[in-house]
Amino acid sequence: MVLHIADLVEHAVDAVPDKPAVKLGDRVVTFAELERDANRLAHYLSSRGVGVGDHVGIYAKNSVEHVVAILAVVKIRAVTINVNYRYVEGELDYLFDDADIVALIHESCYTPLVARCAPKHDRLGTVVVIPDACPPEADTEHAGVRYADAIAGQSAARDFGPRSPDDLHVIYTGGTTGFPKGVMWRHEDFWRVLCGGIDFYSGARLSEYDQSTQATMDGRLVTFPLSPLMHGGAQAGLLMHLFAGHLTILEPTFDPRRTWEIIERDRVQLIFMTGDAMARPLIEEYERAPRDAGALVAVASSAAIFSPAVKKRWLAAFPDTLFTDSVGASETGFQGMGLQDRDRVGGEGPVVTLGPDGVVIDDDGAILDLAGDVGAVGRLGRGGSVPVGYYNDPVRSAATFLEIGGRRYSVPGDYARIEEGGRVTLLGRGSNCVNTGGEKVYPEEVEGAIKAHPAVYDVLVVGVPDERYGQAVAAVVQPRVDRTVALEELRDFLRASLSGYKLPRVLALVPEIPRSATGKARYPRAREIAMAAR
Repeated sequence: MVLHIADLVEHAVDAVPDKPAVKLGDRVVTFAELERDANRLAHYLSSRGVGVGDHVGIYAKNSVEHVVAILAVVKIRAVTINVNYRYVEGELDYLFDDADIVALIHESCYTPLVARCAPKHDRLGTVVVIPDACPPEADTEHAGVRYADAIAGQSAARDFGPRSPDDLHVIYTGGTTGFPKGVMWRHEDFWRVLCGGIDFYSGARLSEYDQSTQATMDGRLVTFPLSPLMHGGAQAGLLMHLFAGHLTILEPTFDPRRTWEIIERDRVQLIFMTGDAMARPLIEEYERAPRDAGALVAVASSAAIFSPAVKKRWLAAFPDTLFTDSVGASETGFQGMGLQDRDRVGGEGPVVTLGPDGVVIDDDGAILDLAGDVGAVGRLGRGGSVPVGYYNDPVRSAATFLEIGGRRYSVPGDYARIEEGGRVTLLGRGSNCVNTGGEKVYPEEVEGAIKAHPAVYDVLVVGVPDERYGQAVAAVVQPRVDRTVALEELRDFLRASLSGYKLPRVLALVPEIPRSATGKARYPRAREIAMAAR
């Protein structure tokens, strides 16, 4: 049994070759067509000497060619490296060097930046330029070969050698708290914890052909991941739905009005979004101009806070839709899920039931009892299928991937409180925790409360140095258009929902909250803003 991403996609191709796999705009690509072009690109990469274990960067917005590139790389047992398309030259240089990239597949519009960076990296010997996802295509000279020329004349045959479940799949983290890190997963483990290899609800372990068998049955879904494929969660969602024969709709950029048009036009049943960064503009657009979203049966949020104030508006607009909050990280995969309804919209953070192998670990490194230690706070961890470590970083690997009682656990630093019934409340990343006068304040709780203020559009909460308390709570706030808010007004508003030590003592108003393209908070930049305001 070979539990490998390429094999699992090929099983679906064999099961439903003529079914639509990916749609972007009016372009629909079947499973057979997707495989044909992936095989051709894989053969081109092989002809350039790219092989087992080599790292290939993919630097593009969402597109059909982006999907083809992912599949082509894994087919020849090379390793995809997700490249953030918001990076500037220095960040690209860091990633190309840290990841040891030997080939790059990039969107045409990034040619000028690639032309400046690529010559500085001796290992980078192959560059393929795919069409722009957003026309018109940039009319520039390319340092590499155009995609159409690369696959022209290449074999479409699936004549690759055997693969191993031990092959590596690398996801570079977003770098919200520092430089990006490459998380190394075995293919089997990545499938288990992120792509449906373990049933998210029951915990049952699937076998190799279970998902492709599902593809032949009635009930195929129309899914719409709103996040960029450069984000590990969106990539995992894409792969999971390819394995099961579902149709995945892609858009190169996030636009709320366009999103609702697609949901109505294509009768979308399932959307994935990144917390409030997408949920708030989406629900405000829907409230402004409702569309027919009657086919929408499920809304899933992960990777960022989905605040109670925003969540309640979604629940009011879609009372018959299933809402889920999922928690996890690039280093752990899926850790737990919570179903949301009007009676379970908490004020601090997502309340979830931990998935298989999920644990809470105290500061002494002991695993807490989910049944007996109600109220205890510790770090979320996961055993079982966990990453091998961080690429090129043994020090941070040792700090995150721990051995407890003879078993390996991934413990990236998210804190949680144990609740009744074995559930946990996610409190936030420990590195962002504010220690003010000896009291711990978790930013996500304060952010959720601040977002309920009618003048606030978005917010990040950070700690800044304070002579008396060690740290003070600071709020970086993006007000709504033509609105503003003062510090004392905000503190008065929050007193009904937060303890006094959690109230912000510093307020910085900004035109836009610093977030990555995936909606993740850029806390270091927010801290710089708060320090300057103070």
